[in-house]
Amino acid sequence: MNNNQELSVQFRRYLWSSILITLSGCLGNVVDGIIVGNLIGEDGVSAINLSKPVTQLLFTISMFLSAGAGMMVGYSLGKKEIHRAKFIYTQSMLGSMVTGLLFTIFAGVLFPEQCARLLCNNEHIFPMAYDYLRIMLLGAPAYLILWCLSFMVGIDGSPRLGSFAIFIDNAVNLTLDIVFIKVFGWGIAGSSAATVIGHLVGIAILMWHFRYKNHNIGFTFSRLDEKDTKLDLIAEWKNIISQGAPLAVASVCLTLLLFAANSIVLSSTGREGIFVFSVCMNLLQIYNLFLAGTCRTLQSLGAIQVGAKNEDGFRFVLQRAFRFITIAMVVTCLFVWIFPGVISKLFGASTPEMLHSCNHALRIFALSFIPFCYIFVIMVVYKLYGCHKMSLFISFALSLTVIPVLWIVSRFAPDYLWYSYLIAYLIEAAVIFVIHKLGKIKFSLMSEQE
Repeated sequence: MNNNQELSVQFRRYLWSSILITLSGCLGNVVDGIIVGNLIGEDGVSAINLSKPVTQLLFTISMFLSAGAGMMVGYSLGKKEIHRAKFIYTQSMLGSMVTGLLFTIFAGVLFPEQCARLLCNNEHIFPMAYDYLRIMLLGAPAYLILWCLSFMVGIDGSPRLGSFAIFIDNAVNLTLDIVFIKVFGWGIAGSSAATVIGHLVGIAILMWHFRYKNHNIGFTFSRLDEKDTKLDLIAEWKNIISQGAPLAVASVCLTLLLFAANSIVLSSTGREGIFVFSVCMNLLQIYNLFLAGTCRTLQSLGAIQVGAKNEDGFRFVLQRAFRFITIAMVVTCLFVWIFPGVISKLFGASTPEMLHSCNHALRIFALSFIPFCYIFVIMVVYKLYGCHKMSLFISFALSLTVIPVLWIVSRFAPDYLWYSYLIAYLIEAAVIFVIHKLGKIKFSLMSEQE
């Protein structure tokens, strides 16, 4: 088997594993939305969407703690620096555990009502938003540890175990959703509890990776590598944060966007509008399923090729990544345009007026998310090629451009509110193209990855 054939096999393994891993972050919300919409009602779907900024915030922290560390582990494995890979893995896992516990104590135990009030000012929806959010905050460590561990296990050569763990995670979530809501009568809090328990089961399965004799990562607190070279703890954390910064900043901005968009839509369109927007944001979760899978695979395999200074292998991974995300986006968009009512009814839209509003918005958002996905993948490409400033610029612009556009359209052309995302992303794409040309940026692998 030649190098490209081997990379092709690895790409498929990592890709489908990464897509299934992403289910832990997005399918929980999607499944919750579908079941809650049918068993509890439209306000329940809205409550879950209003809680998504917290999920996104946890994901942002995960980007800092695991995505950046994962790239560093990939570089280290490519250079055969096994002890350094273990040391970085240890720091990432400890960071995830400690941060998750801080969320549980301060947000889940001490100030859950204040957090819920910050996200929801509608008295009809608030009780459900509070119940869902409180359980999520209490289970914050499960979110962070699962995302970190699944990422690391995949990079260390066990993507299939990661796939299996996430499959079981979501099967447990789906089953307990119905049991907790319909059988036990726990309401929307039962939906959130089902997600947390599913994540805990996924973590338990992922730990099986460390029973394999050929695993490279593992806990180590020693700063001395095999060559008796002392690792600098502060320097390693700077590298971890630096590598994860573009994705983390993009996630921070997306958190701000979710919070701002929910506020603007709720104030300008009311309960009906926020339900329509919630359905559209669940559509984004489907796009994100393919997008995050592509980016995780690109980060993992790409970082290893960069660490090994394999230019041809890196370009091959890039080509496969862009081919897959293009096909996934086209198929998803076509399905939404042909069958929007299927998605609308799935989340509990029942009246003709609500179905019409959802179908119209879904078709617009299906187009809007295409430039968003390309921009996100391009941001990762800039980072892997060492164009750090450009990558960081895109991570800021990716979501912050949408907020002023959304506000302006809501004030001066409210009938075109759902077009705000598409307008903003097209503006961003044009700006990136101009900056790239004016800056005469050329892609070449960096001579050294720290």
